Amino acid sequence: MLLEGTKAPDFTLDDQDGNSISLSDFAGQNILLWFYPKASTPG
Repeated sequence: MLLEGTKAPDFTLDDQDGNSISLSDFAGQNILLWFYPKASTPG
């Protein structure tokens, strides 16, 4: 886990359209990362 105020490591994922998006694409902006389990799985 990261401590509050720690920079998140850069990562790249595909968006809903299959385009690659990197965390570094949003440098200098405030963003919210929201992770959740897949539907119908224990979480």
